[in-house]
Amino acid sequence: MTWTCDVDTLNPAVTGAAVSMASSVVWALTGMRFGTCEVTLRPCRRDCGGSFFDDFGPPWTGSWSYPQPALIGGQWLNLTCGGCAGDCSCSTVSEVLLPAPVNRIVAVKVDGTPLVTGAYRVDNNRLLVRTDGGEWPRCNDLALSDSEVGTWSVTAAYGEDIPDGAALAVGQLACEIAKAAAGGDCKLPAGLQQLARQGVTISYPDVGELFRQGRTGLYLVDLFVATWNPHGLRQRSRVYNVDRPTVRRTGT
Repeated sequence: MTWTCDVDTLNPAVTGAAVSMASSVVWALTGMRFGTCEVTLRPCRRDCGGSFFDDFGPPWTGSWSYPQPALIGGQWLNLTCGGCAGDCSCSTVSEVLLPAPVNRIVAVKVDGTPLVTGAYRVDNNRLLVRTDGGEWPRCNDLALSDSEVGTWSVTAAYGEDIPDGAALAVGQLACEIAKAAAGGDCKLPAGLQQLARQGVTISYPDVGELFRQGRTGLYLVDLFVATWNPHGLRQRSRVYNVDRPTVRRTGT
């Protein structure tokens, strides 16, 4: 956050509360869009090895780079390896499917030991691909902590990074809140709409209408809000797929 006024003479408790309040206000006005959180996942590997099970009979084992015809239930079907070997790749890719979209990977631990960053990458904001020649463990003992042998975990950051302009917007709003709380003059709009004195009439914006439009009357704050939430959304959009399997999130 960047202060846009001198706060050296203000009580630190007041400025701290002002920063907290300003951050919440700007976050709400931008549709609760920005900010990241870290989640530790305990996934299972997605690969072409092992067996292919169907509803008609025994498993079909093996890994293939092209469709294999098989007679199942009186019908000829092409069995593939599950789709993890891409169309332009001749090798099997060891990958796990994470809840999307992933902002960044914070850490990956296998048998309690963190892997180096170059040992993996993220594709399509959701596929964690092994790039060091190794394979993701097939088993993940969920009865143990991810610091133990026989386990592995992925700690990923979800959400959207805060834009640089937010520092100025929050700073300006925090300044005016702090000055108002200290009993000083501030630029926050009051309930006054018109002032007439010595033949001069000054009109002020309707504070109620400002708030209904998601505005504060402060230039930097309103500029930031208009840029990142021009349609006044209350919260960011979400898409739910109730049929898709989820990845276990430990401790939640």
